[in-house]
Order: sequence, then structure tokens, then C-alpha cells
Amino acid sequence: MAYDEEQARRSRVVVETPNERREVVHTQSVRDNNGISAGMVGVLVVVAIALITMLVLFWLSSQPTTDPALTAQQQPTVVQQPAPAAQQPPVIIQQPAPVQQPAPIIVTPPAGGTTMPAQSATTTNIDSTVQAAIDKRLTDDPEFSTLGITASVIDGKVMLVGTVKSEELKAKIERAVKQIKGVKAVDNQISVIAE
Repeated sequence: MAYDEEQARRSRVVVETPNERREVVHTQSVRDNNGISAGMVGVLVVVAIALITMLVLFWLSSQPTTDPALTAQQQPTVVQQPAPAAQQPPVIIQQPAPVQQPAPIIVTPPAGGTTMPAQSATTTNIDSTVQAAIDKRLTDDPEFSTLGITASVIDGKVMLVGTVKSEELKAKIERAVKQIKGVKAVDNQISVIAE
């Protein structure tokens, strides 16, 4: 606020006490808030700048873009030579059409519906059959079903994982798995934990 907007009010109060008499001067400043404050002016300036920026960006986005490379591809070049005394037609030189990329090659799978080699598909079918037989043997046997032994089959090779209480039980599980048709080898990773 400006200094001349400020008005001072003074008042005098006389205070009497039993021992003395004293005069107290009280001054109070009052500001006149009829004008616009500096904060309000700052806010108005920021809002005005934001509006101008938005208008300029809108105007720029509505302008058509002219890319010289695109314009050169789209329009043929016309070169006109000055005509001699006899009228000749103008010479028109056209640029060649843009080079197009060759069409993509589409490879269709064979009529069987699979892109896997026949041997790999057969091996997968055999492995899943062996896996199912092993799982059935382990769950049907009352002694093996409570142990939580897991088996995984890859190319006829079986890996056994789990824990048992004795070496005899470990060997018994291995023998049972080796008896299943399609099992080529057994990797027995079963741990023996003695109580």
C-alpha cells in the first residue's frame, strides 16, 4: 500500500493512579483497501500470460503444416522454357514415382496345424503320457502318496524331487518309476532325512 493511503488515528487517554497522573497517547494506523493489492495484480498478470500462451499454441496448431519433402513427393516438377519466336508447347518433367517396398512374404503353417517338427511333437506326447503314469503310480500307492514326491519328465528322463525317511524308501520309489513304460533314465534327487 502507498503511504498516502494510510491514515493515522491518534487518541489521548488520561490515566489517574493514586500516586500520579499520566497521559497515554495511543496511535492506530488504518489502511484504505479500496484499490487493487499487489498480489491481485500478480495473479492477473500470470492469468493473462497463460491465456496468451494458449491462444498462440491454438493458432499454431491450426496452421497447415508444409513439409518441403512431402510437397516435393506429391507434386510433379514443371519446368517451362522460354519460347522462341515460334510457339512451342512447354516441356514438362515429371519425377519418378516413389520407390515402394516389396510386399511382405507370408508363411503359412503346414496343413497339420502345428509348426513343430513331427519328432518334437511326438516326444512331447510321450513325455506327457509318462508324466501322467508316474503321477498316477505315486498317488495310488498309499505309502508314496503322503510323501509329496514330484517327478518331471523331459525326453523320457525322469527327475524325482522330495524327502523321505530312509534310503530303502528312496530306492523303492526309484524302482517303481523305472518300471513305467517310456522311462529311459531316472535322476533321483530325493533327500533322506533321518529322524
